[in-house]
Amino acid sequence: MELLAGKVAIVTGAGSGVGRGVAIALARAGAQVVVSSRTVSKCHAVVKEIDALGRAATAVECDVRIPGHIDACIARALATCGGIDILVNAADDPRVDVPFLELTEDVMLASWNTGVMGTVRFTQACVPHMLERGGGAVVNVASGAGLLAPPGMAAYSAAQEAIRSLTRTASVELGPIGIRINVICPVAWSESLDRWATRDPDRLASYVANTPLRRVGDPVDDVGEGVVFLCGPQSRYVTGATLMLDGGRSYLR
Repeated sequence: MELLAGKVAIVTGAGSGVGRGVAIALARAGAQVVVSSRTVSKCHAVVKEIDALGRAATAVECDVRIPGHIDACIARALATCGGIDILVNAADDPRVDVPFLELTEDVMLASWNTGVMGTVRFTQACVPHMLERGGGAVVNVASGAGLLAPPGMAAYSAAQEAIRSLTRTASVELGPIGIRINVICPVAWSESLDRWATRDPDRLASYVANTPLRRVGDPVDDVGEGVVFLCGPQSRYVTGATLMLDGGRSYLR
């Protein structure tokens, strides 16, 4: 079913991993997708995948730490697609393993400026255009690391919980004007997970064994379809929620 037919979606961090999976799933559901990332060559590769499905997509280079890039991405969406209905904030910096007593401001700010402030900047910039179309849906990507508090990941974990917190507050403020905003905490195959599997297969096997559903999620069919739900008509009464798309790992372990 084309649940999102006629909708226009921007996905940040869409060149690989979860962002790529979300972009493909949204396109498969009928949305026109603006595929954005710092590495535009990866965006073009994702657009080719979407083109192969007979769907429409546009590749845009965008570093969410730079307000001018965000403005240019939105302008491209408006010029190419005619509006904005959906925003998925999936851009983030890679996890940095640093013991708490060795944390520096640079490490903290790296997680904060992309994941947290990128989410704030992009959402603020998109909402006025969503309102022109009668409302919209925002999905922010966080991580179960904020709940599990793994050693060495204080900066990353703190940023993930900040994303969940700002999502709840934004949902209260934006709900009355027609904007729904939710957050997902996914676990899915990605380039970094492939490297992990090659470097330390026993650790990955242990990770999977401690996941109730005993597998790592598919970025399109498991995570992307969850985002389609949060952006579609079935979730019209859902806002401020966290959807754990992680096979039960964070809550049920």
